[in-house]
Amino acid sequence: MTTKKQNTSKPDQSNSVENGGVYEIKIKGLLDDHWKQWFEGMELGNVTNDETGQVYTLITGSIADQPALHGLLAKIRDLNLTLISVRKLDPKDPRNQEGYRKPTSI
Repeated sequence: MTTKKQNTSKPDQSNSVENGGVYEIKIKGLLDDHWKQWFEGMELGNVTNDETGQVYTLITGSIADQPALHGLLAKIRDLNLTLISVRKLDPKDPRNQEGYRKPTSI
């Protein structure tokens, strides 16, 4: 009779630890200059959807890890802002390089 050894080791979390990077967070509405102090180190810019005319604010910047991202999302929630999307930017994608279709700064 063969017994299988149960894997009791923790799953490899090296990928989850390395979840820091540059993120783009889209918020409904326009956040003006005084909001910059709430999002220290992040860039605020605005974008208008040409089809709907809806204005969005993009909060873009480097986030160290998942706990920092969750902290930023909690801050957005606590300020009662409407979160539209969160995406991690690929630094290898030329669309994410400095100067490419950058949103208008506030």
